[in-house]
Amino acid sequence: MNKNTDVVVIGGGYAGVTAANRLAHRGDVTVTMVNPRPEFVERIRLHQLAGGNDDAVVGYGEVLAGNVRLVVDSVTTIDAAGRRLELAGGDTVGYDYLVYAVGSGSAEPDVPGAAEFAHPIATLEEARRLRPVIADAPATAPVTVVGSGPTGIETAAELAEQGRSVTLVCGEELGPYLHPRGRRSVTRTLAGLGVTVVAGPGARVAAVTADAVRLDDGRELPSRVTVWATGFGVPDLAARSGLSTDAVGRLLTDETLTSVDDVRIIAAGDAAAPVDMPFRMSCQAAGQLGSRAARTVLSRIAGERPAPLKLLFAGQCLSLGRRAGIFQFATKNDHAIPLLLAGNPGAKLKEFVCKSTVKQLTDQAHKARKAHRNGPSPARDEAPATATAGRTA
Repeated sequence: MNKNTDVVVIGGGYAGVTAANRLAHRGDVTVTMVNPRPEFVERIRLHQLAGGNDDAVVGYGEVLAGNVRLVVDSVTTIDAAGRRLELAGGDTVGYDYLVYAVGSGSAEPDVPGAAEFAHPIATLEEARRLRPVIADAPATAPVTVVGSGPTGIETAAELAEQGRSVTLVCGEELGPYLHPRGRRSVTRTLAGLGVTVVAGPGARVAAVTADAVRLDDGRELPSRVTVWATGFGVPDLAARSGLSTDAVGRLLTDETLTSVDDVRIIAAGDAAAPVDMPFRMSCQAAGQLGSRAARTVLSRIAGERPAPLKLLFAGQCLSLGRRAGIFQFATKNDHAIPLLLAGNPGAKLKEFVCKSTVKQLTDQAHKARKAHRNGPSPARDEAPATATAGRTA
């Protein structure tokens, strides 16, 4: 390369920070990250924030390489033809290559009353709004958590461990991703915490009111606080900008994470749909996708053909309060197997994964700072991130 190449990363989550740090290793690449928040969000701790056990944020000064320029703003439009971004604050940012890592948030609820009376928990702002609602509710007040995935399970366990009366509404099945053996283990632990699990025929939510949740079969569950943890949705930025997306708005890419519309745009994280087959939304996938996106950018800058994407999974961690948890082992293709680690060892492993995920980003940032001080270096095919904390709804 004869000049610095400007790469802009949209989004400062697990995928975006990983991509930015990998790119920042190169002294001849100028990296800018645009993110609406001034802090990194540990999304795998948002249920702890709701329960008052953690603030779920880390300063970017800790996890982001110092030579990455952070712009705290939101992108309103991607002008692919002009290679520039229009920001909500009125500024524009130009780029040579763009990493689209906008992440995900709560899916729009389609159940009557859910938008008005239920509290989502998929983003930092939502968890912060939920925290005082829970704190202000009497300890004996009924709390209903709606959602059969890790977010719902972890939130229900976190609140029940504090002595609250919690009902977890799962629809057809608790933890669809889990192996039956893992599901039985989680069910036993939830029962020990006093969580009432509602699952099976007729257990889908039909309506939410200010003080109740009504199910398909007509049952009505009293609910002073209803937490909505039924799934994730992605921002509509790509579709709004005229880029090709899948049915839920994820950017369509080829097997190298390159947009099917523009070789200058590379996707990573929850909002990427490689070959129209996106991976399970999780920080485990996000870290690997962020690393691969960076390497695809560097390959394209060098005029080389990027390597195809290959992700490896180890399993899924769930915390079940502060004293119990489960690690559900899986095949490298992310299919759950009978092997698991439960109880207190599972809790310790989940906490280790949460801490090591941040440490991994911190280490990447440190290496990028060191490499940048030493001058430009050739691209390296570094090992992908291997964080194993689950984060599907």
